[in-house]
Amino acid sequence: MNNLPDLKGLTLAERILSVKAGHRITPGEIVVVPVDQVMVVDSIAPAVIKFIENDLGNKIANPDVISVVIDHVAPASTVQVATTQKAVRDFARDRGLRLFDVGRGICHQVLFEEGLAQPGWIVLGSDSHSTTYGAVCAFGTGMGASDIALSVATGRTWLRVPETVKVTFTGNRQPGVSAKDVALSVIKELRADGATYCSIEYHNTTTFSMSERLTLANLAVEAGAKVGLVVPDKLTKTAFKVPEWLIADPHARFHHEVVIDLDEIAPVISAPFAVDNVHDVKDVIGTKVDQVFVGTCTNGRLDDLQQVAKILKGKTVAEETRLLVIPASSKVLEAAVADGTIATLLSAGAILATPGCGPCMGRHMGVLAPGEVCVSTANRNFVGRMGSPDAKIFLASPATAAATAVAGHLVLPDSPGGHNDQ
Repeated sequence: MNNLPDLKGLTLAERILSVKAGHRITPGEIVVVPVDQVMVVDSIAPAVIKFIENDLGNKIANPDVISVVIDHVAPASTVQVATTQKAVRDFARDRGLRLFDVGRGICHQVLFEEGLAQPGWIVLGSDSHSTTYGAVCAFGTGMGASDIALSVATGRTWLRVPETVKVTFTGNRQPGVSAKDVALSVIKELRADGATYCSIEYHNTTTFSMSERLTLANLAVEAGAKVGLVVPDKLTKTAFKVPEWLIADPHARFHHEVVIDLDEIAPVISAPFAVDNVHDVKDVIGTKVDQVFVGTCTNGRLDDLQQVAKILKGKTVAEETRLLVIPASSKVLEAAVADGTIATLLSAGAILATPGCGPCMGRHMGVLAPGEVCVSTANRNFVGRMGSPDAKIFLASPATAAATAVAGHLVLPDSPGGHNDQ
């Protein structure tokens, strides 16, 4: 891109928005910028369509940058849901929009796999965990139906330029400590509102795989962040074309800085009923668990399923515990079938379901009854999130979830046979 504005001393978020706006911006400024991709999920699509048809002249600026994903209640759970989804499909096909139908998978995973989130892009989604795209250093953020509809109709959006919280990792992870444990530890440090409408900029992530970076960026919103950006490095540049201007400026000014010592992190769990209610797993060992759920946009990728299969190999799920496994996408499912992961999970007694969001938001495919306890690899554990308001949800890593499924109660992920109660 020629004629770049002055980017010296700017954070990643400020650099992206300055380039898109065509001038140097400052935190707190309101900018109107073009969008590179707009993603609409089935649960919000009817409201988006209504705004477009009734309030925005029934216009779509550029169908090529719009993706519609049916993933939140997929397959449909009721006649009403099925009817609504049919209307969404018809709208997408009639208007020439990209449609990912039932079974293709969770919106964020699908867009990542399809290359629809690229470094330096602005990617809007009608789902709060659209921060996931920050793993590749795309300015990914969630918006409500009216703002998404406006972006679809005009090809542009308005944003308040966020301040930036710098998170730097030092040291090395100990055995059994996953990216989920790290991400929850960051939220514990920042708290649920510690980065409200900020950009979280993750530094020194060289030991994190791309899948793990997706987990980090995904959970940024649980600290209140508008966006979570992983600094591009050799790994990013191997898989994506990174603009030369998209770098971590050593002179950038941050609103707040946090250092996370990876050496000090143990397997952790987020206890009911707040994501920042984070404790060491050892503090809740022995809690009886009715259901274990492995999946979602946070931890439903191939490496997550492989980790679960490794722990379950040669074992069986506890008699009074259900293990529900939902791959994040059809591609994840295909790969997990090809390498034997799915066979191992099924042999251990896992229940396999259609790629998608599943019971994460409490609509179908494994909702909880009153009094039940679930260990989930998802991203939220609010009251009523997965069904009954009297159920309890613990958020954990795939390894902790797998070991717990074998034991029937919460255990450490490095437990021999999943039964170590120490």
